[in-house]
Order: sequence, then structure tokens, then C-alpha cells
Amino acid sequence: MLRVISSLAGIYGLVVLLAWFFQERLLYLPHMGREHVATPADRGLAWQQVDLVTEDDVTLDAWWIPVEDARGQLLFLHGNAGNISHRIDSIQQFHRLGLSVLILDYRGYGRSEGSPSEVGTARDARAGWRWLTEQAGASADEIVLFGRSLGAAVAAELAASLAPQIQPAAVILESPFRSVPALGQQLYPFLPVRWLATLDYPTERYVARIEAPVLVIHSRSDEVIPFTEGEAVFRAANEPKEMLVIHGGHNTGFVVSEPEYSSGIGDFLEHHAGLARWP
Repeated sequence: MLRVISSLAGIYGLVVLLAWFFQERLLYLPHMGREHVATPADRGLAWQQVDLVTEDDVTLDAWWIPVEDARGQLLFLHGNAGNISHRIDSIQQFHRLGLSVLILDYRGYGRSEGSPSEVGTARDARAGWRWLTEQAGASADEIVLFGRSLGAAVAAELAASLAPQIQPAAVILESPFRSVPALGQQLYPFLPVRWLATLDYPTERYVARIEAPVLVIHSRSDEVIPFTEGEAVFRAANEPKEMLVIHGGHNTGFVVSEPEYSSGIGDFLEHHAGLARWP
């Protein structure tokens, strides 16, 4: 019996050690599609490729998809897998809402240089913000920050770092989690995730510092990030805020829930962000 217990303890210790050592590889999944599978032109959208240079001199691949007489500009921060070309459906949705979109690949993703990290994704988001304000000539109150899944944490960090001096028009957080340790403990209750985690992404803490209008979007049937995570982030946000409850899976909800998804975003931008309905 002691030998069995000792063997089980050894196996558990090995699992804990592997989880600690490979946690970044579990979160960042750039290898799940580095090659572009499409461009906005495939949907009839005008676009241009943009090189963004971060404050630590990393060059990021980005797309700029402008809308004529746009109601605003949107900085799109995607999730932890794939690349910008896998977000064509979302780009088209925002285009229909009258928003010009700048979407970037984090360092190490797609055609961007470098390797992903928590500090790095924050710098990547700031590079996108700088391009919109300096190159595209957008004012802060015309820019919507949008983040999905991991991107929600990145968008919340950017908005929190700008506050209180600078406020974007709105912050949209889709399928957010409270923090990596909190989510990991839910997904792997048999592991001491809170002790092991070297990544944080504390969305719940960031959102409490945001003074711009916040829209939280989450599906009750999200199979990756529980709906309760989105509820917790929403509770932590300051007014004005709204929560848009959708249906469908983690990676399909925004499509499955049309037209409620787009109309909910459009109404929020009109009523809380001061961005007039378009066209």
C-alpha cells in the first residue's frame, strides 16, 4: 500500500511539475495556424497590411480595414490561438456596424516577430493604440477597445493603463476570465494552480480601474470559459456598463447569436459611447 501511495504521489508531483513548466505553452497557442487562410478582400473589404513596432522594437503584423465615414475605430485584440486571418467573420461584423478595424497579431503569432508573454501582449496592444492615434489620426473618444477571451484581458489592461487621463469611447470584453489563476483553478481543480501560476492577466482587477463604458459579452454555454467568469468581470466593472448574454460555444457564439450580437453592440455604442448609429 505504501508503495502504491508513493507511486501515486510521484505521478502527481510530475504532473504538477509539468503543468508549471509548460503553462505558457498551455495558454499561448500560436502554432494553431500560423499561415493566413484568407484576407478581408475575400469578403469584398478594402484593407491594408500594417507593420506595428512596439516599444521594445518588435515588429507586429496587423491589418487596417477602414470604413468610409466610420462611426469610430476599433482595436481588435484576439484570443490565444490562430492568427488575424481567422477573425474575418468578426471583422465583417464590425465593418457592418460602421467601425474601421485595426487587428493585430501578438508577438509570436502569425507573421509577427518575437515570442508571446504577458508583458509582451500589453506592449503589443499599446503599439496598436499608438498607431490609431498617431498614424490614423483617431482621437481617444473615437476608439473602441475590443478583446475576446485572452484578448479581453489584454484590452482591459490597456484601458486600465490609460485611465484616468485617457478614456477610449468604450471597452468591449467578450468571453473574459477573472484571471489566469482563477480560471485555471476552475478548469484543473486537482492542481494547486494558484500557487503554480506565473501568468496572471487579472482582468477583474483591471476592469475596476476602467472609467470608460464597458460591455461584457458572454455565452451561458461557453465550454471553455465559464459564464460565471464573465459575470464576475461584469460585477467588477464601473458604471456605465452592460452585459450582453449570447448563446453558442466559445468560438462560435458571436456567429450563432446573430443578429442579437451585432445589434446589442450597436445599441451599446450608440447609447453609452456616443457613437451615432451607422449608416
